[in-house]
Amino acid sequence: MSGAVLSTPVVDAANRKNVLILVQLRWIAVVGQILTICVVHFGLGIGLPLLPLSLVVVALVALNLGTLAWLRRRREVASPVLEAAMIFDVLALTLQFALTGGITNPFIPLYLLQVVLGAVLLRPRGTWTLAAVSFAGLIAISFVYRPLLLPHTATGEYALFLRTLALLLCLALDGVLLVVFVTQITRNLRERDAHLAVMRQQAAEEDHIIRMGLLASSAAHELGTPLASLSVILGDWQRVPAIAKDEDLSQELGEMQAAVGRCKSIVTRVLMSAGEARGEAAGLTTLTRFLDTLVAEWRAIRPDANLSYEDFLGSDIAIVSDTTLKQVIFNLLDNAYESPSRWIGLSAERRGEMLRVTVTDQGPGFQQKVLDHFGKPYQSTKGRQGGGIGLFIVVNVVRKLGGNVTARNRPGRGALVALELPLSALAIGDLDHAG
Repeated sequence: MSGAVLSTPVVDAANRKNVLILVQLRWIAVVGQILTICVVHFGLGIGLPLLPLSLVVVALVALNLGTLAWLRRRREVASPVLEAAMIFDVLALTLQFALTGGITNPFIPLYLLQVVLGAVLLRPRGTWTLAAVSFAGLIAISFVYRPLLLPHTATGEYALFLRTLALLLCLALDGVLLVVFVTQITRNLRERDAHLAVMRQQAAEEDHIIRMGLLASSAAHELGTPLASLSVILGDWQRVPAIAKDEDLSQELGEMQAAVGRCKSIVTRVLMSAGEARGEAAGLTTLTRFLDTLVAEWRAIRPDANLSYEDFLGSDIAIVSDTTLKQVIFNLLDNAYESPSRWIGLSAERRGEMLRVTVTDQGPGFQQKVLDHFGKPYQSTKGRQGGGIGLFIVVNVVRKLGGNVTARNRPGRGALVALELPLSALAIGDLDHAG
């Protein structure tokens, strides 16, 4: 999976947050413009073209309302939309300056606010475009503008005082808005980068699983022939009269034959998990029968284990027997068995359209570092090379099926691992009528 494929939805989601920040900034601009128009026109007696300025303010309000309505139907926003919104703001600002003194307007530094925000929010090409539009607007209002009509009482010194005061107010406003909004934008960018890092890690883990699967499949093919030969040889030995008369030797051969059978079963499951030979065992069953069979097989493999199984499924449903899910639950049970634990609990329940399988034990529980990095490869308390791969596979397989896996320590002693996955990944037909 390429970085571009990973990053585009995440960047678009961050753009949505940034558009909301622009909406907030635009509301502040609208309120500030209304207050400024009222103070300048009615308080200071400086004549302003109220109708054109009001139309610009109304356009900004309409843009904000339309943006909010549009965002309710979208979770992601493409970068060109963000660029277009910022260019619109610059054009609106340019029109307002053209109506209020042009280049002599003391609020001209607001252009700088737009360019700085663009440098933070936009790609380099978009930033340069916004800067070019701002500079073009600045040049335009240097030649085409409506002069401010100062009252006759405004002397040169008083007019200079008003311009200086307005300039200071503008610079202070620029500073406050930059600190507030750049801080929010930076937080959004950090969240986006963190999300991208998580997705890249998931892609790397999935690639690791694929390599492991290929290696396991290759090993399974290689082991198949010698295991079959060994099974035949052991069968021939069991039929030898001298060996058949020796009870101890016959018993040991039987145990060897069972061990070889177990190895062959493991090889078969590896191949089936890799998508090979699935037709040999895949078939229709029910959820209850699937779990009952799974429990019986695991108890046969671990006869010394004290496994308690509880079925809270309620009405049964028809499913396709999924060897991958079976191996996932086997891995959880094996992990609990190796804790070590004198007792292992397995429960299954249906929560709406979700299946929840919980494995508990009475072992020492998980170390905090394992819980903090649960599902990551090579995170294990068993102290052996390659530890933690079982839970790593469990987490990623369940995630592929649309579910999730959680783990925690039980109060007192022991651990709990729960997996949840949609029944639609297993069920045949309508969940409400299957069974």
